[in-house]
Formats: sequence, C-alpha cells, structure tokens
Amino acid sequence: MDEQKKLAIIATKGTLDWAYPPFILASTASALGYETQIFFTFYGLQMLRKDLSCLKVSPLGNPGMPMKMPFGPKWFKDINWNIPNAVQSLVPGYESLATVLMKQTIANNGVATIPELRGLCQEAEVKFIACQMTVELFGFEHSDFIDGVEYGGAATFFEFAGETDICLFI
Repeated sequence: MDEQKKLAIIATKGTLDWAYPPFILASTASALGYETQIFFTFYGLQMLRKDLSCLKVSPLGNPGMPMKMPFGPKWFKDINWNIPNAVQSLVPGYESLATVLMKQTIANNGVATIPELRGLCQEAEVKFIACQMTVELFGFEHSDFIDGVEYGGAATFFEFAGETDICLFI
C-alpha cells in the first residue's frame, strides 16, 4: 500500500504577490493527494488575517515587477511600464496604485483571488499553522485570524516537515 505523500510549506512573505505561491502549491498538492501543511511566520501571518486588505504589492526594489496596464487600447496595454525605483519611492500612493493594477490584471485573466485560494485550501483540509512566537511578537490576537488556524512553534513545524516528501520555504 502506498503511503500518502506530504508537503510542508513555510510562508514568510506578506504581500499580495507572495500570497499566491503557498496557496496555489498547497491547494494543488492537496488535489493530488498530498497531506499538506503551511506554517505561517513573520509577515506570512498577514495571509491568515480576516481582513486581507493588508495584502498589497510593493514594486519598489522588485526588478521583475514591470507589468503591462490591465486597461486601455491595445497600444497602451502593450507598453512595458518599467518605472525606476527612484520615481516609485517618491510618488505618494504608488504602492496602492500598483496593488489596484495587479488586482485588475488578476481579474482580467480569470485568476483566483487570495480569499478564493485560501478557501480552496481550507476545503481541501490544508492545515494552517500560525507561528505562536510571531503572533505574540507582532501583538496579534487569535481573533485577528480566520477560523481553523492552529498555533504552534518551530517544533510543531519540524514534527511534520521531518516526515515530508517536499518542504518549501516561500
């Protein structure tokens, strides 16, 4: 009899673009029959909050960020908007603008939202573990997070991760 494969993910980033990899990989692994856990620590805790409006895109210092506009005539959409960091850092509200544009691009392409992906993971019984030390460090309350989150430390993560087929740090 084949033993069930296991996937452990450590999620450490708290931006909109970095929220996609752990949820996509976890939901896919679960659909493929893997037992899957995500350990959320430091800024990755943002992905477990009830209010996901904190998830933004920060193009500053991200050379892979230049994107095309999600609206307008074809010639406008085809421009690669590679805006220098010096300009991005000086323009008030640039991060909010980048977030709105990213969300529009996601919607235009039929990509699932973070709440949808997170919900898929929950339906697929992906186990979410919030790092208790980081929760305390950042002054969060358990009530800040969605239902179904477990709390534990590094030992909790290692207990599962030590038996996994795949372990990813994101």
